[in-house]
Amino acid sequence: MLKLLGVNVDHVATVRQARAAKEPSPVTAAILAELAGADAMVVHLREDRRHIRDRDVFLLRESIRVPLDLEMAATDEMVKLAIEVRPAFVTLVPEKRQELTTEGGLNLVSQHEGIKKAMARLQAEKIAVMLFIDPEMEQIKAAHKMGADGVELHTGRYANSQGTERQSACHHVVEAAKMVHKLGMKVSAGHGLDYRNVAALASVPEIESFNIGHSIIARAILVGIPQAVKEMKALLGAGCMKDHI
Repeated sequence: MLKLLGVNVDHVATVRQARAAKEPSPVTAAILAELAGADAMVVHLREDRRHIRDRDVFLLRESIRVPLDLEMAATDEMVKLAIEVRPAFVTLVPEKRQELTTEGGLNLVSQHEGIKKAMARLQAEKIAVMLFIDPEMEQIKAAHKMGADGVELHTGRYANSQGTERQSACHHVVEAAKMVHKLGMKVSAGHGLDYRNVAALASVPEIESFNIGHSIIARAILVGIPQAVKEMKALLGAGCMKDHI
């Protein structure tokens, strides 16, 4: 199965905001990534607007031809904006002001009312909703019960571990992907994935797409966005071929 690549351009905006400047443009970066073969664009519009801004989201929606995946918290403000933008997908994520990046998945078991309400409003507007969760069976079952269109499995533990711990974390992601697929939801994966660790997950048939940002933008500083995207696409393709050997 061909694996799809969603490129997160948040870190391009991070560089821009470091000087409160007008460049580099995440929209330009997204267009270059699309031309290089990216299958979707991903941005996280945080409540504090620390990198991606509202204007970026609207310009992206107008400028790119591939689907836009808008990551956001399940708040009234963000839901209203998403309905105005009308991205192909919304991925609901947990958000803490003090964190450097998203630290884990949503807790759908204990904190689901606000998420369920946001999801219902978005789906009523024909906007598909993905839920960003840890690869845990109880979270997957909760996502299915809530009526999510799909889930993005948080791969942070896998990406940040080594040795037997990484093997265990990989197993959890694989089993979680199987369960999501069995329940009829779309399966994507992301967080901490890079050019060294993505191949193992790319061979998992149930995972349809990967959302990768920091690693691609970091590589792009050295070789340019088109080359960085092409290299990641090649790794995903190699993992897919490995699955059929």
